[in-house]
Amino acid sequence: MATKLGKLESLLYIAGDNGLSINNLCELLHVTETELNNLTVKLKRKYENDPDSGLQVIQINDLFKMTTNPDTGEIIEKYFSKDLTKTLSQSALEILSIVAYRQPITRVEIDDIRGVNSSGALQTLVWRGLIKANGKKDAPGHPNLYITTDYFLQYFNFKSLADLPLIEDFEDENFENERLDFEQNDSDQKGEE
Repeated sequence: MATKLGKLESLLYIAGDNGLSINNLCELLHVTETELNNLTVKLKRKYENDPDSGLQVIQINDLFKMTTNPDTGEIIEKYFSKDLTKTLSQSALEILSIVAYRQPITRVEIDDIRGVNSSGALQTLVWRGLIKANGKKDAPGHPNLYITTDYFLQYFNFKSLADLPLIEDFEDENFENERLDFEQNDSDQKGEE
């Protein structure tokens, strides 16, 4: 008869990319959250301690998932020739950043921020599973509201949206770089005089 650890492993395997929430796992396994936490730690260690394992257990928000180990990325890339292993275009990365930091957001709002039509790259991101439509905005035409998916978090190795870098960090760094560039140019011009 399978142990609770074996049952947890089976459930995560069957759940696939959707994963299972803490509440669902507790209910299915008849355990408390503390017991579930202990089981998931054991299962994570099982995979981490096996150098031949191509699997891992991760937590994203309140979901647990069984995924492939990042060390197997090269072979997975060969298998999924049209998945995210191909690089995203600059416009897709811009849109993804906008959605990540401003979600929920409509396509028109994204277009306003970028100054160009974003529908093609937006659909690419939906097709690749990084963003999804999540409801409609209470506005004329009831446009779709877009948000990032759990797969977005998984792909970029974030546990939650709270792990996203703060925008202020980028602004401060850019400001500092611009200041240094200005000072360098200013001293170069004075040296030429």
